[in-house]
Amino acid sequence: MESAIKTVVTTFLSSTRGKENLDGKSFKKLVERQLGGIMEDTNSSSAIKEMQRGLDENSDGKISFQEYLTLIGYVANSLSQSKSGSNADAS
Repeated sequence: MESAIKTVVTTFLSSTRGKENLDGKSFKKLVERQLGGIMEDTNSSSAIKEMQRGLDENSDGKISFQEYLTLIGYVANSLSQSKSGSNADAS
């Protein structure tokens, strides 16, 4: 788990390229490159913009680390539900 947490943090920090938050372009790249295998619509610019608007709690047009963690939590929860659902079907 330690490795996973480090990856979440370093992915955000490298995506911000030394800035405090992710701008729209950086957020789009992060979603496309890092989440394409486990999320739908990562190749849709409009879907990514909608996702960014939904995460941007303070409406500053940027994604903070805390807002990014909301996305990670959502993705992890969705993945957990899909895995537990498929395990229940196999029983």
